[in-house]
Amino acid sequence: MLDKFKNMGWKKFYLIYAMCTIGTMATRFLPFIIFNEKRTTPKYITYLGRVLAGAIFSMLIVYCLKNVNVTGYSYGLPELIAIIVTVLLHKWKRQMLVSIAGGTICYMLLVQLVREILLIGR
Repeated sequence: MLDKFKNMGWKKFYLIYAMCTIGTMATRFLPFIIFNEKRTTPKYITYLGRVLAGAIFSMLIVYCLKNVNVTGYSYGLPELIAIIVTVLLHKWKRQMLVSIAGGTICYMLLVQLVREILLIGR
């Protein structure tokens, strides 16, 4: 498909860069152009803005926990502890980045520690 651009050399890089820039700018500016101050925002867009974040995080939780085995190996303890740490960090700081980073770091440390403890015990 891109064979016709094979011999473009440095121009190909700038063409791709320009296309990515235009695409990114369009997705950033288009909502402000469509839903400007002169027009009222449709109710379904307001509704989606309210519920979509929770729905996405719910799907993410289900996806992350779908393969957790609570009957063997670590019994799901690293996941449970990391979830508790994430919730507590979010209630304390109310910063999404701090909550996600803290929970992820906690989980990664717990997974490594549990693996080391279980390997030493064998």
